[in-house]
Amino acid sequence: MLGIDTNVLVRFLVRDDESQFEKARRLLKREVAAGRRVFVSQLVLLETEWVLRSRYGFQKAEIIGTISGLLDATDVQFEDEPAIEEALFVWKERSVGFADCLIGARNKRLGCSATATFDAKAAKLPGFIGA
Repeated sequence: MLGIDTNVLVRFLVRDDESQFEKARRLLKREVAAGRRVFVSQLVLLETEWVLRSRYGFQKAEIIGTISGLLDATDVQFEDEPAIEEALFVWKERSVGFADCLIGARNKRLGCSATATFDAKAAKLPGFIGA
């Protein structure tokens, strides 16, 4: 299994640099052809969401669609996929950041009774408490 960095994933998704897109595509194709999956960590996913939103102007619905499409890909393995799915579900319905949703979902899966925050919006999420 090969882990990929944010810049490889973003180039593959947005195809804004044809040379780097092609390198990323070939890299991913090579791994899949060899019967290996590509690994995306939660750190890479969080950074990818931020880059798509802040650098490329993707709207929430576009980002949710992009991440959902990646989750459906059988050749991609995510770190704690159930936490990502839960975070997307919560994020879709709330006006908070994806990072807050993922932090809460991940903490819950790790056995935390709650996630403490100073963020007033995040404190309203299920599983969060105000600090």
